[in-house]
Amino acid sequence: MTVPPKTIADPNAARAALAHHWLMSMRGGEKVLEQIGQILPGAPIYTLVANPEKLSPLLREHSIHTSWLQRLPGVVRHYKKLLPLFPGAVRSLKITGPVDFVVSSDASVIKGLTIPPGVPHICYCHSPPRYLWDRQKDYVGSTEMGGVVGRAIFNRVVPYVREFDRQAAASITHFIANSEFVRQRIRDSYGRESEVIYPPVALDEFAVAQEKPEDFHLVVSQLVPYKRIDIAVEAFNQLRRRLIIIGDGSERARLEKMAGPTVTFLGSQPQSVLRDHYQRCRALVFPGVEDFGITPLEAQASGRPVVAYRMGGALETIRENITGLFFDAQTPESLAEAIQRLDGMTIDRAECRRNAERFAPEQFRANFAAFLARSLAKL
Repeated sequence: MTVPPKTIADPNAARAALAHHWLMSMRGGEKVLEQIGQILPGAPIYTLVANPEKLSPLLREHSIHTSWLQRLPGVVRHYKKLLPLFPGAVRSLKITGPVDFVVSSDASVIKGLTIPPGVPHICYCHSPPRYLWDRQKDYVGSTEMGGVVGRAIFNRVVPYVREFDRQAAASITHFIANSEFVRQRIRDSYGRESEVIYPPVALDEFAVAQEKPEDFHLVVSQLVPYKRIDIAVEAFNQLRRRLIIIGDGSERARLEKMAGPTVTFLGSQPQSVLRDHYQRCRALVFPGVEDFGITPLEAQASGRPVVAYRMGGALETIRENITGLFFDAQTPESLAEAIQRLDGMTIDRAECRRNAERFAPEQFRANFAAFLARSLAKL
């Protein structure tokens, strides 16, 4: 028998618990969780694995509860290869102590953790896990899969883990999507409706460039297959123009072999280097399909335009011909044509910044808090 959810009259006075897929660094999902944690201070966080040294002071203020995966040797480096163990590890995460509602921040399967009967569960969905639903080929082709054996195991376990994720999604009280693009993916994957609350961008970390741009374009990305950085490398080889790539990943060696003399790889860099390159670049190049995409807004917060593939979250964060432009085919030739089009355009740096300010952290917190009050009061 299904237990009806509790009624929460005042979320600010209620006892909350948080969940997040894993806490290994401060990327976009973790920064969203950090903001949610400011709305719900003191709420414990449940996660598969964690590396507290890599987390912000604000996240470390919360008590962090990990699954038994945390005790496995080498888990900090190899946790993504433990997909077959995820359902069992998630089930083992049981929320203890009195709790009035749960908020999960999820791009994997943490939404399936064990919560007390009748407790409302709100899921902020960064994305239905791509490796389970619609981009399996991208992950099978990745060197992170561990060769032929790794790919065979991955293909065998995906149906099982996908069914676990589907059942977990069915138990969610309310879904929040991080973009209209993800809202549609939630419909397609889970058959559920959601409300869009855009994630925050740390605007204070970026300042509008005061100088004219230098003669180089910029990529800021993980170097993994689905990001399609190969398109940017080939386009700039053809154009014989400078491209600087900041980021690292399983595709780096292959991309470096493809690159001509005008393409430079800097690897992972601290925030100060990233901020400096945003300010000096001609434009950010964004050739992949992202569910939302933080880097285009970081570039715009720095007063620089974005050249992006016309699909995914970029359509919701870039104002065409005002703060950037799009290319229509995911090919080097289409991207190269867009780069040349940008040469004839004048982009207002202040307009780029104003567009990014729509995604300020305080706006996210206000929207999220209002959603909690509105949705929980109805239960």
